[in-house]
Amino acid sequence: MNLKKYFLPYINLTLLYVLASFILRLVLLFHPITQSKFSFVSILKIFSFGLLSDILIFTIASIFLWLYLIFLSETKYNKPWGYLIFGTYITILLYILSGKTILHEYGGVLPMLGIIFVGTKTLLFGTQLFIPKFRKQIRFASFIFTIFLFSLIVIQNALSEFFFWNEFGVKYNFIAVDYLVYTNTVIGNIMESYPVIPLFIGVGLLTTIATYIIVKKSKFYLENLPSFIDKLKIAGIYFILFIVSLNLIPILAKQENSTNIFTNELQANGIYKFYGAFMNSELDFFTFYNTIPESEAYKLVRNQIPEMAENSTLRTIKTDTTEKKMNVVLITIESLSSEYMKMYGSEKNITPFLDSLALQSLNFSNLFATGNRTVRGLEAMTLSIPPTPGESVVKRKDNKNKFSTASIFASKGYQVKYLYGGDAYFDNMRDFFSGNGYDIIDKTTFSEDEITFANIWGVCDGDMANKAIKTMNEEAKTGKPFFNHWMTVSNHRPFTYPDKIDISPNRKSRDGGVKYTDYALRNFFKMAEKQTWFKNTVFVIVADHCASSSGKTELPMDKYRIPAMIYAPGFVKSTNNNKLMSQIDLMPTLFGLLNFEYQSKFYGQDVLKETYKPRAFIATYEDLGYIKDNILTIHSPVKKAKQFELKRIENEKIDADNQIYYEEVLMKNKREDLIKEATAYYQTAADMLQKKKYEK
Repeated sequence: MNLKKYFLPYINLTLLYVLASFILRLVLLFHPITQSKFSFVSILKIFSFGLLSDILIFTIASIFLWLYLIFLSETKYNKPWGYLIFGTYITILLYILSGKTILHEYGGVLPMLGIIFVGTKTLLFGTQLFIPKFRKQIRFASFIFTIFLFSLIVIQNALSEFFFWNEFGVKYNFIAVDYLVYTNTVIGNIMESYPVIPLFIGVGLLTTIATYIIVKKSKFYLENLPSFIDKLKIAGIYFILFIVSLNLIPILAKQENSTNIFTNELQANGIYKFYGAFMNSELDFFTFYNTIPESEAYKLVRNQIPEMAENSTLRTIKTDTTEKKMNVVLITIESLSSEYMKMYGSEKNITPFLDSLALQSLNFSNLFATGNRTVRGLEAMTLSIPPTPGESVVKRKDNKNKFSTASIFASKGYQVKYLYGGDAYFDNMRDFFSGNGYDIIDKTTFSEDEITFANIWGVCDGDMANKAIKTMNEEAKTGKPFFNHWMTVSNHRPFTYPDKIDISPNRKSRDGGVKYTDYALRNFFKMAEKQTWFKNTVFVIVADHCASSSGKTELPMDKYRIPAMIYAPGFVKSTNNNKLMSQIDLMPTLFGLLNFEYQSKFYGQDVLKETYKPRAFIATYEDLGYIKDNILTIHSPVKKAKQFELKRIENEKIDADNQIYYEEVLMKNKREDLIKEATAYYQTAADMLQKKKYEK
């Protein structure tokens, strides 16, 4: 019976996928970012469960291969079927050419891709229909192309997973979904970050070799096309495999339950992880997390935030002194981990200016970022709200007219702007900031003579600094105070920048990216000091998130510790504040320094007030962390909670206030009061957003 041989294309491509996945897991296991040791049982689980998962996933993905193979036939060219099929192709092609299809509604390159695909299919089918002597050659070429395409996807995916791990220390997640949306920026980033020509050559060579071997071992299918009855049998067998795979894959995913996050990530299938992230970019808190009665939740938050309303964070912030309507410049620095600065232990001297500025500022040495992406940092600094599961509010449809930093400044008569060296379209920033009262200054507003250097992320921070000074000079002429939020871009792969520092831009290193941003900020402040508005301006400098978020646990503490400072010579005294605090507390603390009186919905608090009770929030898209009393509480789907005791790892070379490394020890006996308190914060934040109680 030849039925088994008809499965050779599927079997051989599956073997290629399994081999590529095995090699990838092996490489990632020994990757420098995989900071963990694995037991024999863990390694066995990683590779055995991983193998089974890969086979099941490829079975699902190969549905397109089977559709192609099933429709390989001689009889479809017989009369009248051949003419009917050819006529259908012609009709579809004309329909797309009419410009009235759903492809045209989406726009972009989709209509052209549709025309190319259907046009090619029409041409090839017509040639085989009307010139039968070319039929076998065209079919063979088509078969080679199909196998080449599948092989290319398999090899390219393995390479992509490697680079994603190299950047984030995990398999595909929500970030990969974002990258699919912002294809142009991401492709540009890859082109500028990696040696793409050698990579393309290598991928092409491997794909060609794989295609040659698979075609050679699978051409029985072409030489002995199955009969209609055989195709029914083949389809039946594949249908059974498809259904079995569909049901087993989620069960296997549940076996990713190790306390070592790297074990789970290595065991997982990247494609399935991508699918999961795509389908669950927004997580409903009330479905996936532990909850408590609403009244109890707000009561617990009220213990931390006095004078709150009964079922809302609404309250009045009062002052007994005169408001100071000073200009405010908020500088959010891309990926500036605390560990890059000298005061936190770095010996690289890559932030000399920021190191000196911190000593002249009100410095916050125990501040944690809410998340691991720029949009989380922007959300925290703009909305002063704990991170809610799924996407940041910045990326959501319901992201406008929120109670925000901008709404406070606007109510005080300030001019409000968001400054960004890239295109604010990226990460939905334009939609979010314009929808919350900000005027936007981004790359699209630059004239050619204002740009000396740019890469895929936008103009360099030096050019943005010059633009910021021009913008603020114009604002100062109006006589109204201004609030400008500037987001830097240079500390980001591909780490290319003007040749202005002692680290060559040809190295494309993160150290260089950090040091160039530091250099650009030094020049910005040099220029600012010469302006008439400088003495009446407060500068808030903070990172958006750390450069990396991967570690042995879901939320490694050092990967969320970021530098933050408020600088205003003659107004703010230089001192260090070591209270545990969150990114969401920084702007309310500034408002306290300015003696602002206002109606507030912020979860963030003025940490300089005696009523403040230290705590911090850190999170990924799914894991919601709450730090208090040297305990890290983590809430995760589905309705899970765990706690870690935080034991500081001392570095004798660093001051006690600046220690950033902790051992996270899983607690067997949980602090239920902290679990409830963490639940209360995240639950009420989700409730406020869901019920539109956080509107302006």
